[in-house]
Amino acid sequence: MDQMGIHYNFWIVLLSFALTATAAYSALNLISQVSHSVGRVRRLWLLSGASVLGSGIWAMHFVGIMAGHLPFEVSYRPGTAVLSLLISMASCYAALRIATASPQRMWRFLAAGGVLGSGISLMHYVGMLSMEMEAKVHYEIMDQALSVLIALLASYIGVLLFRRFKDYTGFSRWKLYSALFIAAAVTGMHYTSLRTSSLQYDSWMATRPLLVDTDVILLTGISLVTLFMLAISGGAVFLDRHVLERMAYHDPLTELPNRHGLERYFKNDFFGGSSGAVFFVDLDRFKSINDTLGHDIGDLLLREVSERLTGCVGTKGRVFRLGGDEFLIALPECTVAAAEEEAQYILQELKKAYSIEGNELYVTASVGISMTPAHGTDRSALMKAADTALYTSKDSGKNKFSIFDLEMNRHQVRRMSLEKDLRKALARSEFMVVYQPKWDSLMNVTVGLEALLRWKHPEHGVISPAEFIPIAEETGLIVPITYWMLHDVCAQNMLWHEANVATVAVSINMSARMFEGGSLYEVVEEALSRSGLEPHFLELEITESIAMNNMEETVAQLSKLRNLGVRVSLDDFGTGFSSLGNLDEIPVNTLKIDQVFIRKSKMHSKKAIISNIIAIASNLNMEVVAEGVETTEQIELLQSLGCRVMQGFYYGRPMPVKELGQWFIENTA
Repeated sequence: MDQMGIHYNFWIVLLSFALTATAAYSALNLISQVSHSVGRVRRLWLLSGASVLGSGIWAMHFVGIMAGHLPFEVSYRPGTAVLSLLISMASCYAALRIATASPQRMWRFLAAGGVLGSGISLMHYVGMLSMEMEAKVHYEIMDQALSVLIALLASYIGVLLFRRFKDYTGFSRWKLYSALFIAAAVTGMHYTSLRTSSLQYDSWMATRPLLVDTDVILLTGISLVTLFMLAISGGAVFLDRHVLERMAYHDPLTELPNRHGLERYFKNDFFGGSSGAVFFVDLDRFKSINDTLGHDIGDLLLREVSERLTGCVGTKGRVFRLGGDEFLIALPECTVAAAEEEAQYILQELKKAYSIEGNELYVTASVGISMTPAHGTDRSALMKAADTALYTSKDSGKNKFSIFDLEMNRHQVRRMSLEKDLRKALARSEFMVVYQPKWDSLMNVTVGLEALLRWKHPEHGVISPAEFIPIAEETGLIVPITYWMLHDVCAQNMLWHEANVATVAVSINMSARMFEGGSLYEVVEEALSRSGLEPHFLELEITESIAMNNMEETVAQLSKLRNLGVRVSLDDFGTGFSSLGNLDEIPVNTLKIDQVFIRKSKMHSKKAIISNIIAIASNLNMEVVAEGVETTEQIELLQSLGCRVMQGFYYGRPMPVKELGQWFIENTA
């Protein structure tokens, strides 16, 4: 019997430690990218780090064997040697995955250290089994337990240090310390195990000692594994610097920097000048191009827009794509006057014609501008201010630019507050319905009512429909609100019928959103059946824009309702974008002349328009209602032109149910 660890070459021992420490540091560098990645990219970094660390541990084992002189020839079983390599890589992957999982907990580091230490020990003993020699290795359990304990303890400390640098991709002394402890775990376990092992062999079988590192195959294998480690590390760095970085920081469609690129630009390059500008650019009605021509044409249009924006900005700043049809422009050196000039130039360039796949397209944009330091000194504040200014441009008619001011901010804060409260208003029963009469001026009787929605806010009082209806439209809340209103109005009208107060039709304004789901017929039918109201006592008011948007589908839904007996009126006629050539195709009972014509009815041009609307309605066998009637002169004019049914403050303001009951009594008398 003889001790296995006879004499060691100090330089090879040192080389084995350095090899493991280098592999560990390279692996930890790769693993530092994990916290910045998700999905497949995250798994790629984990696999790369585990491969480098596992290969380094495996190479150290066999380099460590070469450090000793053995008095006989040694060869290796390739299959077992490869198995030890796979064990090393698998245990490293499992340990690193546990250590990088969220949330970070002490038990995770303990478990990761245990897995890594166990993997190192298992790899060592499987590696020893791969040796073919004319001797047998005998292990003392207690002595081997010491070597395994060294592996576990040093691995745990190395993994525990990981939390000090897990998000840092550059050099870190804690990363170096962690690599050294992992190297100590591997080399400590290896040499302790060998020194405490016994080797049984017959001395006459070997006449001279052989140095194991003369084995060409082993040297070749270790060299290949080392090259493999270097290739993975280098490839990962190249991938990070040239491929993943571009994927992470650039938009694949337009090749402009994306949100991540924006954050980096603001952090490193934007601030520093005396004044700078941030532009939010949003295309107007881009969705209609996607819907009508397809997303492929829409994508090509976005590329053209990005090229024009880049050409407009030039070297003065940077253009970013935030997503969809939203772009951001950052000009680090820019005054207010220069920002206004630049915005005007951008709007002019963007609205020029685009020729895409045989389609001649036109698109406009809305722009919101914020200035530094006046509107903020960090990226978040500037983007918020520019976004607020963009909403102002959109609300004021589009194809415009606006520069942020405090009044905009107050308006936006109020809008956000109302949107939040609007989501709870229906559940809190804060909505109420008021009714405005429609009056037959020749017969002097009420011939109908228009139901109008009001929001009684617990803090702000009654909110104007002009303020909260657009919010409800945009958020889609108008749909459940209209459902509620249909049921409430039908039920109230039925109560009036049963009490013999009034037997007239009540009209309700419809949103375009109500036609999107295709279930308007079912909703109306349910409201009528629940209340018991006959269909001809319900009238739905639509605008010209609703009628012309997806006209075939809208006409189909309205026709079903007309067949049910529900009446339909075209509201605000003359102010929308309808084609007179299509007017006869829309199933409408009534045309409502918009109040803008009535208010200016003294003008000859407005009088002519009113006369033509009445003539069109008469020729199409439609009824006419004039809105906004307030004076006797307007009444006399409308009567002379052939309009008898009117609605306005002259006959009655919008009234809640209690007041309307009294109004019915007074006007019936």
